[in-house]
Amino acid sequence: MSLKDQFLIRPDIHFLNFGSFGAAPKPVFEAYQKWQLLLEQESVQFIAFDGPKYLAEARQALATYINCDNKDNLVFVTNPSYAVNIVARGLDLKEGDEILATDIEYGACDRTWDFYCTEKKAVYRRQHITLPVTTKEQFVEDFFKGYNEKTKAVFISHITSATALILPVKEICAKAKELGLITIVDGAHVPGHIPFDLSTIQADFYTGACHKWMMAPKGCSFLYAHPSVQHYCDPLVVSWGYKAAKPSNSQFLDYHQMIGTRDFSAFCTLPTCVEFMAKHNWPEVARYYRNMVREQAPRFFELLNSKPISPLTDHWLGQMISIKINTDQPELLQRTLFTDYKIEVPIMVQNADIYLRYSLNAFNTIEDLDALYNALVQCKECGLFKSN
Repeated sequence: MSLKDQFLIRPDIHFLNFGSFGAAPKPVFEAYQKWQLLLEQESVQFIAFDGPKYLAEARQALATYINCDNKDNLVFVTNPSYAVNIVARGLDLKEGDEILATDIEYGACDRTWDFYCTEKKAVYRRQHITLPVTTKEQFVEDFFKGYNEKTKAVFISHITSATALILPVKEICAKAKELGLITIVDGAHVPGHIPFDLSTIQADFYTGACHKWMMAPKGCSFLYAHPSVQHYCDPLVVSWGYKAAKPSNSQFLDYHQMIGTRDFSAFCTLPTCVEFMAKHNWPEVARYYRNMVREQAPRFFELLNSKPISPLTDHWLGQMISIKINTDQPELLQRTLFTDYKIEVPIMVQNADIYLRYSLNAFNTIEDLDALYNALVQCKECGLFKSN
């Protein structure tokens, strides 16, 4: 199953951190370089004249892949944090309004909402999530205990960063709609990772990273906004798209695409990303590594004296898993695993908990997890973990 020869990952590294930044396969990286060369050969034509056509083709490839009904409801951004900033800045929050989220969201987005809610005298309510989670129904019930008459919007991860959990966003968006709330979903880890159909989520806003599991070059992400909420999306960078001399059919596009000089070569590779996944039967690749993640997890839980934070099923887990660990030296542990054992794996801090998260993709083999297991045995012997 391994497609290691298709990637540029250093051969001496056990790369178990696909979840952070992904990795572009060789055909995608080659396409990226071709686009960059085209840009440098005639930058005026590329940026000013041909660029909108190239971006439209890339948006169409992405829209087809994620089942978005209209490519012009998508805009490219460098990362999901940028997208969340667009939404948080633009929402018409009044003093006392509340944004309902979980307490296991991505830290950068927590900071974004804290910044704008503080500025607007609104409240960012991080509803406590009891771990381990059990059922979707229980999760939804517990989450909406944070709802009150001041709640204006829901913000939630589709797959969490530190805990690696797939959350029931479809059910949460449906309930939020019943309550008249705006829904904002951070799907950074979703496209290319788990089966995903944007049309079934029914979120008002959805952002995803293409440079993670879709394997695009770094700095390639998107923001989807339903037409009914696009008026909230003021530009973070006010430039040529504002009162555009030659406006497109979409102010949403103009505001966020026409923001001045930038290298958008990474965006243009998306058709190649989709082709690569189709060529290599990506649903089967993803299924294989989801199974490996779950099948190998018990020995790590046993070694680290830990317990799963969810049922080990496709409902909650994709190609990565987080294992709660007991250490007071998380940074030293992460650096030791890399420098001494050539293992790239993150140690994630969420509230008062610390997790080791491994993620697998097409270049990984069981030997990578064996290397991690053996390194952790030695780290335990060296005192990098506390006794339970």
